[in-house]
Amino acid sequence: MGLIVNGQWVDQWYDTKGNNGEFVRQESRFRNQISNDANSKFTPEAGRYHLYVSLACPWAHRTLIFRKLKQLENIISVSTVDAEMLENGWEFGENVDPLYGFDYAYQLYLKAASDYQGRVTVPILWDKKTQTIVNNESIDIIRIFNTAFNDLTNNHDDYYPEQLRCDIEEVNERIYPTINNGVYRAGFATSQEAYNQAYQELFDSLDWLEEKLSKQRYLVGETVTEADWRLFTTLIRFDAVYHGHFKCNRNKLSEFHHISNYLRDLYQTPGVAETVDLQYSKIHYYASHSSINPTRIVPLGPEQDFNQTHDRTRQYTNEAA
Repeated sequence: MGLIVNGQWVDQWYDTKGNNGEFVRQESRFRNQISNDANSKFTPEAGRYHLYVSLACPWAHRTLIFRKLKQLENIISVSTVDAEMLENGWEFGENVDPLYGFDYAYQLYLKAASDYQGRVTVPILWDKKTQTIVNNESIDIIRIFNTAFNDLTNNHDDYYPEQLRCDIEEVNERIYPTINNGVYRAGFATSQEAYNQAYQELFDSLDWLEEKLSKQRYLVGETVTEADWRLFTTLIRFDAVYHGHFKCNRNKLSEFHHISNYLRDLYQTPGVAETVDLQYSKIHYYASHSSINPTRIVPLGPEQDFNQTHDRTRQYTNEAA
């Protein structure tokens, strides 16, 4: 896992010395929108945009889910990097970059901005017309997918409805730092104090989530929203990766009755299972993070069946079930 410095790729792990051992995620640089506004550089067009993802990355996984739910497969093409991320960062390897034949994702960043410095992350939403990165922030990309192409697909399903946005943001504001990023804060911590804090905040939020989901089907009530899909991509990897590899091991997710049923409910949404590849995810995490797993041995377990029945269609009351 490296970064670009002065136009060159440098193989360097995260430096946590200045943060008391705490992992701090880099802010995304490319934050453009796609719209039909008169001054928009990027307009919705079929075949114009390309999505680069890793099947292991929960941030990239969100965009794949929205691409599926919003029926954008024939509108936005997609490429997948290799599972392992080694000294050259995200590599295309046998997957082959279909646009430029690049070997590494960092080459896309330098093509988009020769002065770019910092980490090279996925997802990457690329514009074939202007040959640059439109956006590399997953939150922005799923909201672009949610509405920007509705007139092309005639799919007007809305996962960020205006009347629920305050509730969605309130939930997101707790879940992102303590669960989505919380597992990384625990796994990438280099001090006991930083790990302890991330671990405690993570399980405090999982306990809060278990209670919340005992009373309602989804995070903001009876309607599935962006908040659910943002959480889903972390939960689906929890027992297979984060529980062991990132030392998030107070409980397995399968030991939370309501969360595990909620996870199966989301997984069984038509099309979503096609976006999940946990073997690829395990290979990525266990074989790429040599500072955490020096042997790079990938575990065979756990065995999980997300197609088992769930109880999420029941009637909810204000009392926990």
